[in-house]
Amino acid sequence: MTSNHGHHTYHLVDMSPWPLTGSISAMMLTTGLVKWFHQFNPDLLVLGVLATSLTMFQWWRDITREGTYQGHHTKTVTIGLRWGMILFITSEVLFFFSFFWAFFHSGLSPNVELGSVWPPTGTQPSNPFQIPLLNTAILLASGATVTWAHHAIMEANHSQAIQGLALTVFLGVYFTALQALEYVEAPFTIADSIYGSTFFVATGFHGLHVLIGSTFLMICLHRLYKCHFSPNHHFGFEAAAWYWHFVDVVWLFLYITIYWWGG
Repeated sequence: MTSNHGHHTYHLVDMSPWPLTGSISAMMLTTGLVKWFHQFNPDLLVLGVLATSLTMFQWWRDITREGTYQGHHTKTVTIGLRWGMILFITSEVLFFFSFFWAFFHSGLSPNVELGSVWPPTGTQPSNPFQIPLLNTAILLASGATVTWAHHAIMEANHSQAIQGLALTVFLGVYFTALQALEYVEAPFTIADSIYGSTFFVATGFHGLHVLIGSTFLMICLHRLYKCHFSPNHHFGFEAAAWYWHFVDVVWLFLYITIYWWGG
């Protein structure tokens, strides 16, 4: 959060409890996940999810207040926020690069334990022209609708901005539902050799990013409804749109490599 002391354009932070509670919540979340895997006890995981959700809500509330009502997000501050989002998305690119590396490492040179073929012997991959192709169309359409909403905000067309963003959120939720259906009907599991492991880890983390992006866009939809964005001051929405386009591009690579080429 930015400081109230003096009139300046720089991004100085006030004391805030949310970094501390966020760190503790994240530790509870990961520890609870490990406990759930090994002891089948989800209590700590549920507590971690609740604590993380409360921290996120209150931290976003404070940032929204300082940027929308207190006027602390000046041009200089916004430049810093833009670079922060760019570096975050860059780290996410490297995160997914590791999954593609693992997939190609095994797929281009399958060892004898896999039957020296890819997909491994006995593994029936998903049909890339069924749910995966529909999900590709959905995400491409959502990229168009979020761009529609962005242009509507820049043109001060409030009703079209809400329509475009609401449609984007709907498509994101629809994508998640179809991916859950695909997982239920998948003819293999995460335990089926390196193919199952890389498939579910890569597509599963992408699905998690879709959930995060959908939440990001839902918050922007609420803020848009409350008239928090103007044609010259809407970086909160821009950051969500950048993240959503990143999710779209990652899915295209996943579809081409893992579903189509890898299958």
